[in-house]
Amino acid sequence: MSKFESFRRGEGEVPAKQQAWLIYGAGMENVGQEGKPVEIPVPKCGPDQLLARIDAAGICFSDIKIIRQGGSHPRLFGRDLQAEPMIAGHEVSCTIVRVGEELAGQYNVGDRFVVQADIYFQGKNLAFGYMLPGAFEQYVVFGDEVLRGDDGCYLIPVQPETGYAEAALSEPWACVVCAYRTDFRRTLAEGGTAWIIAGEGAEGYTLGGLTEGPGPKKMVLTGAPADLSAEVTAAAETWGAEVVCTGSLAETTVEAAQAAHAPEGFEDLILLGTVSPELIEQASAAVGRHGVMALLGPAPSRPVEIDLGRIHYDYIRYYGSAGKDVSVAYAETRHPNYEPGGKAWIAGGGGPMGQMHVQIAAQAAQGPALIVISDLDDERLELLRTRLEHVAGERGREMVLLNPQALGQEAFEARLRELAPNGFDDLHMLVPVPPMIAGMVPWMGEQGVLDIFAGIPRGSVAATDLGPIITRGIRFQGTSGSAIEDLVQALHMTETGEIDANAAVAAIGGLEAVHAGLQAVIDMLVPGKIVIYPQIQDLPLTPLRDLEDTLPEVAALLGPGGVWTRAAEKALMEKLL
Repeated sequence: MSKFESFRRGEGEVPAKQQAWLIYGAGMENVGQEGKPVEIPVPKCGPDQLLARIDAAGICFSDIKIIRQGGSHPRLFGRDLQAEPMIAGHEVSCTIVRVGEELAGQYNVGDRFVVQADIYFQGKNLAFGYMLPGAFEQYVVFGDEVLRGDDGCYLIPVQPETGYAEAALSEPWACVVCAYRTDFRRTLAEGGTAWIIAGEGAEGYTLGGLTEGPGPKKMVLTGAPADLSAEVTAAAETWGAEVVCTGSLAETTVEAAQAAHAPEGFEDLILLGTVSPELIEQASAAVGRHGVMALLGPAPSRPVEIDLGRIHYDYIRYYGSAGKDVSVAYAETRHPNYEPGGKAWIAGGGGPMGQMHVQIAAQAAQGPALIVISDLDDERLELLRTRLEHVAGERGREMVLLNPQALGQEAFEARLRELAPNGFDDLHMLVPVPPMIAGMVPWMGEQGVLDIFAGIPRGSVAATDLGPIITRGIRFQGTSGSAIEDLVQALHMTETGEIDANAAVAAIGGLEAVHAGLQAVIDMLVPGKIVIYPQIQDLPLTPLRDLEDTLPEVAALLGPGGVWTRAAEKALMEKLL
């Protein structure tokens, strides 16, 4: 039996010690000790636990956020890393090498899994690679949090023939998949708290079809005309909801209403008629997680300062309609999948996650006819051209790559107008600059979807033109991370060949390459994903383009365009394990 086949079976002795990259605080100087991994014991496997070998781990920009913030990172809850260092790495492929006696028959040595990193246990977020030890080590124990968490088991089975790198990269792929699976809510939030604020000229507005759907537990009315109050009261009887009337807006404040009725934020906040931009700004802060703000009436008189970070992290949605039927604002939207035959723009598309968005656009069964990718890095754009332009062409799709810096802003904008004179149907924003995100609104076409994919923090406020939400039905959306079902779908798409997850790999390395890999991500030196093989010790960080010089037998097995393959991975491991 070959070394690789024995490895795949999970056979062999488990060592007493392992190498791990402990993080002791903020800054690269606190990653490991003097730029090297630390030797620690391999954790013991209890009777109701599993011991897993880490086979491959992707480096994510989210790992850089930990290094920059240290224990103040929100997922670490103020952890003192000097006293309790952590191990990052949440893009992981692993193999079970020890099974606790209470789990015998349920799991077997050699079983392979990926981990849904966003783990909740007893109501608390204990994310893998954050509060729980992650993948930048050689072995890890899975206990209650992973095997018996709030959502069940966070391990997703992997088929035996699936590559290690492509399995590990199903986690970032799941984050991309989530952006296309998260649909817009078309009803009032069932069991939530809704607030309707009526401004000037609010006569004649109606909930329309919303009265026939699920209902909130409480309806708060401020300044509502008599006919709307009567409609809401009648609907509330069928919902079993409480109705609270607060009089005119002059008699209350947004802060007071939120404190009294929805301390965690309103699930639905509906503004009718003419309201001031200042009120929209105040009200937007009172919308809760997964909440909707609906604007019906004249467009705001100026751009409105809104928190774009909350669209990304709290899934806040803004709806609008120029008519007087609120249900139209909720219903007039489309699924966030690419508009079939439409025009798409992926801004910042040359980065690792941007490349995944481009790949979906190029390969999707029902994809856009035009794919515009903008990036400031010519090397990354050329990599996309080499790897994906022919794929898009095979499906009759035009792929246009633009460097705004090289073109100059005036020529860049002229080219965009030439390509999409009526605006874009889909615009995925991977540039984490709030004013730039807000500046995308004028480029949106009718019923267009602006996906804020870049991880801008909460509190990232920018003056944003909300008028097109009302007049043209555009939508903002944002997603953060992924759920178990997203990871299951991403892995399924990989294992069925619907996507080539290996196409994102740009560099590889052994465990000791983690430090150099993290620095390369910080410096944006690698045009794609870096994959670490923790069971290989003496492989420095190696871009795939350099493999021919260092490992020609592995380079010979790369795919068209220099893409990483299962065969190349097998050859690498046969040689270096």
